[in-house]
Amino acid sequence: MNIQIFGTRKSFDTKKAERYFKERKIPYQFVDRKEKGLSKGELTNVIQAVGSLEALLDDHCKDQQTLALVRVLLPQQQFDKLLENQQLLIDPIVRNGRQATAGYCPDVWKEWK
Repeated sequence: MNIQIFGTRKSFDTKKAERYFKERKIPYQFVDRKEKGLSKGELTNVIQAVGSLEALLDDHCKDQQTLALVRVLLPQQQFDKLLENQQLLIDPIVRNGRQATAGYCPDVWKEWK
């Protein structure tokens, strides 16, 4: 397994995800989205893995105005705007190769091999 956790240090769900993998002695790489966000390719792969861009949006983010804007844009514009405003993404995004989850999803992670 090659686990990457994209999140923020203040997010409780990110901390829970880190604890989940630590308790099972599964090595992971933490990427703080405030310091280094997802690249264009990473974001594309995550969207394909979770099924839609909408699944990555955090309905409770602080920037509700930008979130509303993203929801009314055309698909390519949504992608570009989300790439610029990664604070709109739900925490954590956990990747294992081509597989990915958005949010705290231990039921999915236990199936990963």
